Amino acid sequence: MATNAPKSITLRTLQQFAERGERFACLTAYDATTARHLERAGIPLLLVGDTAAEMVLGLQGTIHAPLDFLLTLTAAVKRGAPRTFVMGDMPFMSYQADEAEGIRNAGRFLTEGTADAVKVEVDGTFTGLVSQMDRAGIPVCAHIGSRPQRAKHEGGYRAAGRTPDAATRIVEDALRLEDAGACLLLIEATPAEVAERIVQRVGVPVIGCGAGPACHGQIVVTQDILGLTDWQPAFAKPVADVAAAVQAAAVRWKSKVAACDLGEHPYQMIDESQAKP
Repeated sequence: MATNAPKSITLRTLQQFAERGERFACLTAYDATTARHLERAGIPLLLVGDTAAEMVLGLQGTIHAPLDFLLTLTAAVKRGAPRTFVMGDMPFMSYQADEAEGIRNAGRFLTEGTADAVKVEVDGTFTGLVSQMDRAGIPVCAHIGSRPQRAKHEGGYRAAGRTPDAATRIVEDALRLEDAGACLLLIEATPAEVAERIVQRVGVPVIGCGAGPACHGQIVVTQDILGLTDWQPAFAKPVADVAAAVQAAAVRWKSKVAACDLGEHPYQMIDESQAKP
């Protein structure tokens, strides 16, 4: 298997990708082992998403991801992929209630989680928070468009920006958040035209999640493209059938155990007469 371990990826690296028109891949990661292999594959950006609530904990919806849990996972991913740009996802109610609390929690992602940036699901009304985080030296990725943390408010997960007025609002949100200090934008589940307008008007790297081909980067949940989930969004169809491989390996191991086919046992009794005093 070929490996392409990257040099250390920084915010400047991502900016250079965008300026050169070089598209870059992004994936989610929730553990050091997976992160290590994704770094070896040359993936420059990993998001420790609040989707861990679903992928790791088996919960229904991203709003159930605990803050301390995501901090622990973020640190694990960074240890597994130390040269990769790692983004910590700020979970539901870790920043919405109070700006000071949000800044402190974001700072924890950089210190305890050793993240390179934090991601927050926001619109143009959050410019004050983003500005304060920027002032504190916290790199912020503003997540706009469809925001899964608002799924209950929206009556479920829905695409965003599908009418002219809604599209205009998202573009305006992007401009306001960039002006406030956001150094990255993530656009989720919008028509391609919306993301294209944003890419044309902002000067920061834009990452798409089901937002069309104009974005500089593209991110999906790793488990989706590995075929490990029972359902995948249309923009994250599997590129491998890892689920079948995992199940086949488990069946083979079950058969080996049933047949007592465990190979030569590696541990032997020590002859006490030969043991050192």
